[in-house]
Amino acid sequence: MDERESIRAFAERHGLAFGDLELLRTALTHRSYLNEHPEVDWDDNERLEFLGDAVLDFMLAESFYLRFPQAREGELTGLRAALVRRDTLARFAEQLGMGEALLMGHGEAETGGRGRAATLCAAFEALVGALYLDQSLAAVAQLVLPMVEVELAAARTEVVDKDPKSRLQELAQGLLGVTPRYRTVKAEGPDHARTFTVEVYLGETVYGVGEGHGKQAAARRAAAAALARQATWATPASDAANAL
Repeated sequence: MDERESIRAFAERHGLAFGDLELLRTALTHRSYLNEHPEVDWDDNERLEFLGDAVLDFMLAESFYLRFPQAREGELTGLRAALVRRDTLARFAEQLGMGEALLMGHGEAETGGRGRAATLCAAFEALVGALYLDQSLAAVAQLVLPMVEVELAAARTEVVDKDPKSRLQELAQGLLGVTPRYRTVKAEGPDHARTFTVEVYLGETVYGVGEGHGKQAAARRAAAAALARQATWATPASDAANAL
């Protein structure tokens, strides 16, 4: 089976009615294939991966916004992050058999490239990008949302149950590129019943204050307070500009 027949068979197997099969071929082309086949006249899947990443983010944001009207921004963001991370998307790619369908150089394949999570994740994002360009966002949703449904209950449990400090660190690093810093600013009461006050900083700004009978309890409450104020978070650059 040549590469065109292989691409067509993949599309038919999954009911993907591509009008432009060259888009699908590009989505299934790992850069190592081009390194070994300089004569081919199409690109690898990295540009489609970039597009697919953005399409997935928007599609899931819209889906979760409509489906969970009582969820706060932090929960929606955490839920989306759990569904678009590398390991989850790699599982989606495995369900579609994308590893075997990829056009890949022999050297890459022989070193386990077809099963590598990063490669599978990138291929799935590229497939999403290709499907979006060829058809519509609705076609992407038809492919992706049934797979998301299988993962959704576990993802919601993970997001809801996660310690506030862990959630804050994940969101602050993902959205602002900063790591939260905690500072104990007060300790009151006798040794056997001390109350601690802890502040949490994102950049140079305090976004949460918490009290507790222990520094860790106070820090968790400070993190929860910061999460509740997520809509007011500013980038470190914004903080610096406001200080001028």
